[in-house]
Amino acid sequence: MENDEAVKKLRGWFSGRLPGEWFEGQPEIVLDREEIAVVGRLQAPALGDDVSEAERAAAVEGGVQRFREETRERRIEIALEAEHRFRRKVSWGVAVGDETVMFTTLSVPVMTRLRQSERRVLDTLVAAGVARSRSDALAWCVRLVGKNTDTWLTDLRDALQHVDRVRASGPDLNS
Repeated sequence: MENDEAVKKLRGWFSGRLPGEWFEGQPEIVLDREEIAVVGRLQAPALGDDVSEAERAAAVEGGVQRFREETRERRIEIALEAEHRFRRKVSWGVAVGDETVMFTTLSVPVMTRLRQSERRVLDTLVAAGVARSRSDALAWCVRLVGKNTDTWLTDLRDALQHVDRVRASGPDLNS
């Protein structure tokens, strides 16, 4: 788990590096061992109260697509610089209203050992057509757990960040 200081450093670097007109406020930075995800908030399209939900959704989709196309070259340039500097891949996304759209993300292989009862869960998902393979079924399960236990996972991440802060303030054992 990365500490708060690493995220703050990244947020500061990206805030200084990104054009000011791209996002409303600072982008959200999500960090793990392999990837830095940069998610900026776009202004919602200015539409009247009388437009349908379908029209509103289409306007958001069009605005996201426009932003993606207009900023592509600059985002690639910034990502390459950040990847060299921070030794992690950079993914991009935007948030508009309650919706978040990721343009790029890494898909990282993860190895695990499962007992028969656990493999049977995955095989049932494959047999039912929920997933194409055990790998897809496992990814589906992880997304489902993440979606349904968001509050618990947030509390757990906060606790791990506290552990990182306490470790950082302790004595240096390497000297």
